[in-house]
Amino acid sequence: MNDPGRAPSAAERACAWGGAGVFVASLLYFLFSYDVTFVRPIEDERAIGAIAWNTALFSVFALHHSLFARTGIRAAIQRAVPMLERSLYVWAASLLFILVCLLWQPVAGVAWKIYGAPAYLLRLLHVGGGALSVMSAAAIDIWELSGVKQITHAGSTNQDPADDSEFKTTGAYGLVRHPIYLGWFLLVFAVPHMTMTRLVFAVVSTLYVLIAIPFEERSLLASTAGAYARYKQKVRFRVVPGIY
Repeated sequence: MNDPGRAPSAAERACAWGGAGVFVASLLYFLFSYDVTFVRPIEDERAIGAIAWNTALFSVFALHHSLFARTGIRAAIQRAVPMLERSLYVWAASLLFILVCLLWQPVAGVAWKIYGAPAYLLRLLHVGGGALSVMSAAAIDIWELSGVKQITHAGSTNQDPADDSEFKTTGAYGLVRHPIYLGWFLLVFAVPHMTMTRLVFAVVSTLYVLIAIPFEERSLLASTAGAYARYKQKVRFRVVPGIY
C-alpha cells in the first residue's frame, strides 16, 4: 500500500541504496571511459557516422532527463511509489549514462595534445573540475540527489523549514548558480590530450547543459515561491563567472 507516512520496506530500502550505488558506479565508469577508453587512438575514418551515432545516443540520455523533469510525470511516479520517485530517476539516469559511455563510438583524430607545464595545469583543472562537481553536489544534499533521503526521512516530521526556503549563497554557489556544471565543463575540456572521441563527448554534453539550464531555471522560478528569483539577484552568473 502506497502510504507515504509508513516505514519503508526492505525492498524499498534496497532499491534506494542500490540506486545510490549504481549512481556512484556510473560516475566511476564515466571517469574510466573518459580518461582511458576515449584516449585510445584509432584509424577509422568514418567520423560522420560515429558523431551522428554519439549525438543520438546522448540525446536519448538527455530525453530521459527532460521527461523526468516534467511535473506531470513526476507526480504520477510519486503517486505510484512515493518513496522511490527520486530513486527510480537515479536508477534510470545512471544506467543510461553507463550505456552512453559503453556504446560511445570512437572518432579518429586529435584536437590538441599539450606537453610541459601547461599540460600539468590542465590536469590540475581536470581533477579540480571533478572535485568541484562532487563538492557542489554535497553542498546541496548528496543523499537527496542520490535518492536515499526519501527513504531515510520517510515518515519523519522533523524537517527544517528553512531547507527549501532559500538557496545557498556560500562557497561555489556564491560564485555561480550552477557550480556542478562549471565543474563538468572543466572536467571534460581541461585535458592535455584531447582526442576527437573526447571532444565530441565534451561538445555534445556541454550543448545539452547549455540548452537545459534556462528550462531548469524557469522551473525553479515557478516552483520556489520567489526563492530562486532572490537567488538570481544575489548570484548574477549561471555557470562561468564574468561571462555567462
